[in-house]
Amino acid sequence: MVSQKSMREIEILREAGRIAAQTLVLVGSLLRPGLPTLILDQEAEKFIRSQNATPEFKGYRGFPACICISINEEVVHGIPSSRQLREGDIVSVDVGVRYQGYIGDCAKTFPVGKISKAAARLLAVCQEALQLGIEQAKPGNKISHIARAIQHHAESNGYNVVRDYTGHGIGQELHEDPQIPNYVDNTWLTHDVVLKPGYCIAIEPMINIGTFQIKTARRQGWDVVLTKDHKWSAHFEHSVAVLEQGPKILTLPDSN
Repeated sequence: MVSQKSMREIEILREAGRIAAQTLVLVGSLLRPGLPTLILDQEAEKFIRSQNATPEFKGYRGFPACICISINEEVVHGIPSSRQLREGDIVSVDVGVRYQGYIGDCAKTFPVGKISKAAARLLAVCQEALQLGIEQAKPGNKISHIARAIQHHAESNGYNVVRDYTGHGIGQELHEDPQIPNYVDNTWLTHDVVLKPGYCIAIEPMINIGTFQIKTARRQGWDVVLTKDHKWSAHFEHSVAVLEQGPKILTLPDSN
């Protein structure tokens, strides 16, 4: 069941989103070749706790870290470790925080040093797809409007969208109804949902250079998701409130 949030709840979600977004800014400022990803996780946790918030991912279904850090062909759920970043890598960072009982959730794929033109184009198209999806998050539209916008932009630029993982509702739980797929087909269109004011959703395209198919690798008791063909993947995410006047991004680093 999809819940409609009050303006007071949306205000708290906005503050939770600010903390998550500022965590991404911090992580981005620290990225450099030779840095172990575990350091990024430690610094992110320090910052989140300094904001009177808690890292929502830590311990979630046994996840062992504060943030997800996925490198190159890793799509999502990468685990911070002693692995060092290398010049030319792309790094997807997913952050979830809990503040006053509500969740902020966002993600961004960063370049490490100078990256290839192909990698830079992948990041640009994925970020554009997210923005196009957000623009469709308005009352009266359906989830399929969001999914279609993302899929069309990705595929028209020669990429494929991951189908096994989706966006989701956001609120007092990390994953609420409804699911927000990044593609459209008949398997879920019969359950398409009309967006209403007060719905809060996390939109998160995951776009691959190669096939949309994925596989998992078991690490530290958790399934890390990788592309099946080992080609690179990008991931961008914002949490968004559906308002009468249109979509409001909740995961921006400023207080507006």
